[in-house]
Amino acid sequence: MFNFKKKDTEFYDLFIMSAQYFYKGALMMDEVMLDYSKASDKVKEINDIEHEADAVNDKIIDKLNMTFITPIDREDIYALANSLDDGVDLLQGTLQRMVMYRTGEAMSGAISQTKLLIECTEEIIKAFSLLKNIKKNQAQILDSAHKIARLESEGDRVYRHEMAYLFDKCKDPIELIKWKDILENLEETLDHCEKLSDMIRGVVMKYA
Repeated sequence: MFNFKKKDTEFYDLFIMSAQYFYKGALMMDEVMLDYSKASDKVKEINDIEHEADAVNDKIIDKLNMTFITPIDREDIYALANSLDDGVDLLQGTLQRMVMYRTGEAMSGAISQTKLLIECTEEIIKAFSLLKNIKKNQAQILDSAHKIARLESEGDRVYRHEMAYLFDKCKDPIELIKWKDILENLEETLDHCEKLSDMIRGVVMKYA
């Protein structure tokens, strides 16, 4: 049975829940970067968070299938939901690699990238919290999107610097391979944050 209520707003609440899982994953990553002894426990925690994030995503998709009038275009809801869920998956994969590789103490650049991810996911939560009233909050939403873009650019700089350092200073090829993969995954997650912010900007352009 379709829901014919006028523009259901529960989607926004579910988006915020999903964004909060993304943020929690970034916080866990930061804890591991600062103290590798926590890695195994944090992998278990992020696995739980990933399952919870999947459940929220499934709820969004199920609701989308049952709602006739949506607050924004159906394809935008679907894309935003999956993109948020993918962010958690990326963090989960990076933490799992750190345990599998037994990376030990983190490189300073990896710590810096993780700090940037925390800031990005904070801005993502803020942007989704403002989406319920796009016209009123247009400037603030776009400000968060622009901030994410700046943070991602800073992440690019950190990534290039740290990769150069690895190939210049790291004499152990196994350590080089481990940290090259970790840095690339962190960079991919920062890129993903910017792509998500671009999607939010696209929604604002449609409805502001």
